[in-house]
Order: sequence, then structure tokens, then C-alpha cells
Amino acid sequence: MKFGIVVFPGSNCDKDLKWALEQLPQAEIEFLWHKDTDLKNSDMVMLPGGFSYGDYLRSGAIAKLSPIMQSVIEFANKGGLVLGICNGFQILCESALLPGALLRNTNQKFICNNVFISPANESQITQGLENKAYKIPIAHGEGRFYADAETMESIEKNNQVIFRYCDENGDINDTANPNGSLNNIAGICNENRNIFGMMPHPERASFEHLGNTDGLEILKALLLEKQVNV
Repeated sequence: MKFGIVVFPGSNCDKDLKWALEQLPQAEIEFLWHKDTDLKNSDMVMLPGGFSYGDYLRSGAIAKLSPIMQSVIEFANKGGLVLGICNGFQILCESALLPGALLRNTNQKFICNNVFISPANESQITQGLENKAYKIPIAHGEGRFYADAETMESIEKNNQVIFRYCDENGDINDTANPNGSLNNIAGICNENRNIFGMMPHPERASFEHLGNTDGLEILKALLLEKQVNV
């Protein structure tokens, strides 16, 4: 499987994501520059974390206008697989590829910490995962998922939530919600289940020497033969 990692000015998790993906069997990785339009025959496009274009205006608001994103949007609308992590999730929402928005954390502070998330529904990125709590780091100031009541009802009805914040026992509650996201949402997909966004960073929890490989389990799900996105 070939992964194309988009690099924007201000991306700071592109290499982390590459190193994590290199652990997957037969994974091919290509960097995609924001000024280009060629996705280089990627099977899945990845939008990494960071501060694209300095997060001016709003996080992801300028990145959505970059030349590469026009190709990503066309690719996604044709059924191509796309995953946005943290800032990448923000870009997907700004590009209207995913519903809702990521707002300032309720405490109005940047949060950098380990949290726990649990798979909510089966998708290309959750298939094969155990029904348990996965410890994954977050690092964001604008990670509070929000949508209006009608959109939230549609997201829940269509089973578009892929991860929810939980405690270490897998219980979903307000105490385990680090940023005030509605319904403890840590990640969602689109209705067609080929576009995914999540705030936690699985690539930062993918190495034995860092003491945590929960994130690698999530990335491994991308290579399973079962294709649930169609």
C-alpha cells in the first residue's frame, strides 16, 4: 500500500508519521509537497499534524486553499482513502470533506498529554481493533469537536464516529474528555467511510523504545484486507 504524506509549511509530524508507517509490512511512503498537485499514485493520502501556514486565521483555513488540497479533494470525492491527524483533521473539516469543526479547547489552553480512546465503529482505521482503551497522545489548542444539533444527529445515526475519548478502563465519561468535544468525539469519518479524521496522534505511540505501541495497532488496521470503506 502506498501512503502519500502531504507536507505543508508548518507541518511537524510528517516525518514522525513516515517513521511509524515504515514499520508496516510492504508500506511505501511518498512525501507530497503542498505546492504540487500530483498525488503520485498514492493509495491513501495522509494529512499530518502540525501548524500548517502557522495556523493563521483558523487552523487549516489556509491549508485548504493549497494546490495539493484540490487534488486531495478530487481524490477523496472519487472514493480515495484520506486520513487527517490533528491539524490534518482540522484541514479536512475546513475543506468540507468532513462535517463539523474543531474549536478552542474548553480550558482555552494548549493540551499536550496522553489520553485514552476507544474504537466506536468499524471502519478502515478501526477494523480488527479490540474493544478497549488505547493510550494515544494529543497535542492541540483547537481540538474540541463541534457540530450543530442536526449534523450531530446525522453523524451518530450514520455511525460516523470512529473514536471516542474514554478513561483507562474504556468508560466514556466527561472526566475522560480532554477538550470538551461533543459526545467525547476523538475522530470521525464521512458517510462513505473513506475519509477519516482524528485529533490524537497514533504515530507518536508507535515505537517500543517510547514505551507505547497502541498507535501502531491503529495504523496496522489500514493494511488489513477487509475493505469496510466501500
